[in-house]
Amino acid sequence: MKIGILPLGRPTFDVEYAVEKLSGMLADIDALAAARGHEVIGPRALLMAASPDALEAVASADLLLILQVTFTDASFVVEAAGLGKPIAIWAVPEPRLGGRLRLNAFCGLNLASHALGLNGVSFGWLYANPGDGDVAGLLAGDHQVSPKNGAPSTAAPVEMPVPDLKIARIGARPDGFATCDYDKAALKALTGAEVDELELPQMFDAARALQEEAVAPYREKAAALPNLDAMDAGELDRSLRLAGALAQMQRDGGYDAFAIRCWPETFTEYGGAVCGPVSMMGEARVPCACEADVYGAVTQAMLQKLADAPVFLADLVDMDAQDNTGVVWHCGQAPVSMTNDTPQATVHTNRKQALLYEFTLRPGIVTFFRLSQALGIPKIIIARGEMLVRDMAFTGTAGVVRFDHPAEKVLADVMDSGLEHHMALAYGDHMDALRGVAAGMGLNVVELGAA
Repeated sequence: MKIGILPLGRPTFDVEYAVEKLSGMLADIDALAAARGHEVIGPRALLMAASPDALEAVASADLLLILQVTFTDASFVVEAAGLGKPIAIWAVPEPRLGGRLRLNAFCGLNLASHALGLNGVSFGWLYANPGDGDVAGLLAGDHQVSPKNGAPSTAAPVEMPVPDLKIARIGARPDGFATCDYDKAALKALTGAEVDELELPQMFDAARALQEEAVAPYREKAAALPNLDAMDAGELDRSLRLAGALAQMQRDGGYDAFAIRCWPETFTEYGGAVCGPVSMMGEARVPCACEADVYGAVTQAMLQKLADAPVFLADLVDMDAQDNTGVVWHCGQAPVSMTNDTPQATVHTNRKQALLYEFTLRPGIVTFFRLSQALGIPKIIIARGEMLVRDMAFTGTAGVVRFDHPAEKVLADVMDSGLEHHMALAYGDHMDALRGVAAGMGLNVVELGAA
């Protein structure tokens, strides 16, 4: 067999560590190829951007092996799928050491699985460190996705909990983030939600124009952070102005929730993070979805109403079958009531700008929910688990969760369902209520990890 490899990475992550991981992956592939008589073709260095030359180099392969070494969006994976070859994706975990998320490769695998599912492309996948994974089985087709669309809910129907939502989408979703796609007419037909499509400069201009009295309440909130003085004063001011601007836009527009293109322009053009303001807005029961994820904003609003509590739109960034846990994380925007710790001020791990919150999620029962478009079919995806007392896994806002079902099965269902990379999290058990909502909306339910 001729194996075409495409090693994917991005320079905003820990490139030195990524190169180390890639070296181990290549050693495993080369050893297997030598033992089985396979030929390995394609680039052996990290591809930091889409590369027509790399696709040409693997065009004669019998199988494409995507090496998901760091997070990337899914655009190049979808482009590679256009070659019409069988596809396998190998993503690598990283240790939970309390520092930055150095690779975030699982999230890249998550985006790729969703995008390939939408395009009807089957693929095999592996999430394992070099030396630990069944690479031979992956190449032999033993780890293929099995599309999972769930089943109708048998619960008593419950009406849509927030039937008249008004959402402000500020900026377009990032390239390659099919997880954040939406169609206004389809969303309205499904949920009744209306979407106003605003541009990022409107938020930036509103923030710059704020009078000090409009920013003062957010300065007061931030003052509770014991290490606030360690933040750059200019970045901090610009960040807190975004909180005031969002609050003003919410009042003026009558918005229930926001979906915000949070990077890169908030850093590269404006000069301050929106993550801390998103935490503040979430605590005030005005959910804000990152990466202009409109369905994510609707998901948050639905769960917030059912739980009568703040919600957190989180990434699943690690699954450990041996420990039987996963890690949910985002850069620093969970509502502060979700911790028993003293939140700390911090900067974005990749962009190094303030203001973000840093804390571990408090222990307790939690419910996960996504109003999903996975595999091109609207559905409700749910899970329940217990947030554990564990040390900080990664900087930002993060928690270690033990799901009701084994982590290995939850992970398989994430891949098989094509789940989007954002799920809303609220404390408490809201599974029955969400099953009722699914019945009322006529949607199938996927419970992650269930038989």
